[in-house]
Amino acid sequence: MNLPNAITSSRLVLTAVFVAAMSFPGFPGYLTALIAFSVAAATDWLDGYLARKLNLVTPLGKLLDPLADKILVCSAFVFMSKLGHAPVWVTAVIIGREFLVTGLRQIAVEAGQVLAADRLGKWKTTFQLTFVITALVWESFSQMEVRGMVAEGLWKLADPRGWLMPVALWISLALTVISGANYVWNARGLLKGKA
Repeated sequence: MNLPNAITSSRLVLTAVFVAAMSFPGFPGYLTALIAFSVAAATDWLDGYLARKLNLVTPLGKLLDPLADKILVCSAFVFMSKLGHAPVWVTAVIIGREFLVTGLRQIAVEAGQVLAADRLGKWKTTFQLTFVITALVWESFSQMEVRGMVAEGLWKLADPRGWLMPVALWISLALTVISGANYVWNARGLLKGKA
C-alpha cells in the first residue's frame, strides 16, 4: 500500500461519504456531497500522477484506480438521475459502458493481453466529473438563502437552463459511447476468439 494506492483507496472512502451525504437532501447534505466529490475527483488525477512520477505503478493500483473511478461516477449519475439532471437512459448507458469495458478487460487479461485506457476515456471522465460537480454546485447553492458574489456567480454558471451543465452531460455521453465502441473495436480479435 504505497502513497498513490492510499490516495486511490481514499477515493472509495470519499465515494461512501458522497453517497451518504446525498441521502440527506438540503444544504448541509448537498454541500458535503459537493466537497467529497470534488476532492475525490482531484485524487483521480493525483494518484496517477504520483504513481508515474515516483515510479510506484503496481498491479493493485491498476486494479483499484479504474474501479474507484467507476464506483464514484456511476453512483453520482444515479443521484443525478434522481434529481432530474440526467435522463435515466443516459445513466444506464454510462453504467452499461463501464460494465462492458470491465468485461472486455477481464477477457483480455485471461488471454494474456492488456486493453489500455485511451485518451477518449480520460476526456469522458473529465466531462462526467464536470457535469456532476456543476449539478452539485447548483443543488448546494440553490439551498442558500443568501449567496455572496462568488457563490451567486457559480450558481448562475451551474444553472441547468444555461450551457455548462447540458454541454458537459451530452459531450460526456457522446464520449462514453465512442470510447466504448473503441474498446469493442480494439478487442474484436478477442471477441472472435482469434487471440
